Amino acid sequence: MAAQRLITPPKLRRGTLRTVALGGLGEVGRNMTVFEIGGKLLIVDCGVLFPEEEQPGVDLILPDFSYIENRLDDVVGLVLTHGHEDHIGAVPYLLRKKPDIPLIGSTLTLAFIEAKLTEHRIKPYTLEVKEGDVEDFGPFQCEFVAVNHSIPDALAVFIRTEAGSVLHTGDFKMDQLPLDGRITDLRHFAKLGEEGVDLFLTDSTNADVPGFTTPEKEIGPTLDQLFGTSNRRIIVASFSSHVHRVQQVLNAAHAHNRKVAFVGRSMVRNMGIASKLGFLDVPEGILVDMKKVDNYPDSEVVLMSTGSQGEPMAALSRMANGDHPIQVGQGDTVILASSLIPGNENAVFRVINGLLKLGTDVIHKGTAKVHVSGHASAGELLYCYNIVKPKNVMPVHGETRHLIANGKLAEDTGVPSDRVILADDGTVVDLHQGVAQIVGQVECGYVYVDGSSIGEITDNDLKDRRVLGEEGFISVVVVVNRQTGKIISGPDIHARGVAEEDQVFKDIKPKISRALTEAIQDNKEHTTHQLQQIVRRTMGSWVARKLRRKPMIVPVVVET
Repeated sequence: MAAQRLITPPKLRRGTLRTVALGGLGEVGRNMTVFEIGGKLLIVDCGVLFPEEEQPGVDLILPDFSYIENRLDDVVGLVLTHGHEDHIGAVPYLLRKKPDIPLIGSTLTLAFIEAKLTEHRIKPYTLEVKEGDVEDFGPFQCEFVAVNHSIPDALAVFIRTEAGSVLHTGDFKMDQLPLDGRITDLRHFAKLGEEGVDLFLTDSTNADVPGFTTPEKEIGPTLDQLFGTSNRRIIVASFSSHVHRVQQVLNAAHAHNRKVAFVGRSMVRNMGIASKLGFLDVPEGILVDMKKVDNYPDSEVVLMSTGSQGEPMAALSRMANGDHPIQVGQGDTVILASSLIPGNENAVFRVINGLLKLGTDVIHKGTAKVHVSGHASAGELLYCYNIVKPKNVMPVHGETRHLIANGKLAEDTGVPSDRVILADDGTVVDLHQGVAQIVGQVECGYVYVDGSSIGEITDNDLKDRRVLGEEGFISVVVVVNRQTGKIISGPDIHARGVAEEDQVFKDIKPKISRALTEAIQDNKEHTTHQLQQIVRRTMGSWVARKLRRKPMIVPVVVET
């Protein structure tokens, strides 16, 4: 059942549908899947992954577009299942390569991505669709299905081809009491199941969680209680696209006569869009500009902020560091209304600790019911398998543990184990005559965004950054006479972040001089690079033995 590392995939056979996930398998984020048949490509989602601590300086991580980079003219469309960053965040970077790729999605999803693309000065070609719509894109016919998620207007997509059909759920859950009354359309799923689903791509994020995901409505009473007992300002942190959570905050604030200010550029932008399109019901007079909150008593203010994942530059992190126009303090209540994305735990706990030191009360999922997941738990996935009755299953959207748990659920409902495809990013899966199987693997690495740099930062660069951050830096400068082999100047040794004073290096200086002199006298053909490597090895072994450290060592040998 486990995915394998295989050779380059064979040429695509006629009447075969190829599926390649370029992100979202083995990770929570960077969701992107490419379907190919008849020489044409259809893409579903194009999201980002947020960096972890071992990726210092990285802003975002993109899917690896190299698999399709030379075939962008063959792309007939990019279907966006919903408006979360892990599904739409990489669209601007793909459209930089070919701006006229058609974007297909629901009203809210397209509005979010169009606003994002405006910042990148890209005007996209879009096609707005809704549940029940059927559209043809080259050899692909797409039918759209309503699904419930933590953002309104989410869609699953059913893809018909001559090789068979695929049902891709996107992110979804089966909340039976959703805030907007829009449930996952299981009748539509059943209808598609009767038609025949040859390959089922299912959201795996909560596959290892037993039972059913808690309804969103259960959060309302908790927020109401917290708003009723707080005597000072309330700061609620959430994803900037979590319209349902913002709606609940607006409702609670209205019930307790509080004003609400949106904090964070993306929060202001997204909620403005959601309100304009009717997906967010804003009570009249409740919103105030962040700059005017000081005009109201603390007991009448709610701040709706970004930064629930501990992002360093987001509003809540800056508040915790005292580096934000809004100063939080004694008696304020901070509510983290989101779950932890794997890898962000330490960053979030740092923010919580910073807020607690300032005297705030911090409420989070671990202490009160202030967040529920947007993903189907095991019980809901079992329902879906029994309704859809797929011939082949490929779990998507999750870490390896989530994909494996989802695969086992499929087997429990009768899907043969050899028809459950556990794949990695870049795994090539071909559907032919009703059977899906792994046929190869394509290159699919991380593409890092660091400021204006895209894809120029490598894993080796990140390793160097980690070494600099954890072990420090030592430079060694030596001037040598190539002809005599004598040291003219140095070694001059300077250290940063090593904790020891520079005089600790006096014992190693003669050893470096001796190693260089002997090397030049033995072989005057040594290149400058080879001499620098001698300095590096001599210095490195001494530091490792004497100081028990492995800092970055930068040797500079100047010849005269």
